[in-house]
Amino acid sequence: MAAALRENIANLTARQQAEAEKAPLSDRIADRITAFTGSMVFVALHLVIFGSWIVINLGWLPIVRPFDPSFVVLAMVASVEAIFLSTFVLISQNRMAAMADRRADLDLHVNLLTEHELTKLASIVSRIAERLGVDVTDPQFEEIHKDVEPTQVLDALDERRREQTLKR
Repeated sequence: MAAALRENIANLTARQQAEAEKAPLSDRIADRITAFTGSMVFVALHLVIFGSWIVINLGWLPIVRPFDPSFVVLAMVASVEAIFLSTFVLISQNRMAAMADRRADLDLHVNLLTEHELTKLASIVSRIAERLGVDVTDPQFEEIHKDVEPTQVLDALDERRREQTLKR
């Protein structure tokens, strides 16, 4: 692996770690809860708790008196838990979506910069070809000399989507 790539990986990892440490306490708590609830430990814990609750309240354990024979309390506990867990998951997903949007913006900017640099290189190659007497009459090569306008690309994509939506 190239040294520059290793350095980029280290820099990005350090930045992600710094951002995670700077995240609000509420986000860090939501992420930890979401991580725990997405684990097999959480599943096993629920199997034990809910399984015991059911076994006790069906009267299968004569040493323990049923305390919720209609399972109304169990249903309420499970419902409240589901409300809170779904909220924690949504908080974590919103944060992850914001991070994905930032990465997409970075990708777009890097791609636009790369395209601009390649356009400049194409211009230099064209001048070198002229000096060497090499014929470069390819229409695609001529197209490369033009910078791409991102707003024009977005407008064209939006127009294409509208056309496809109207066809449905």
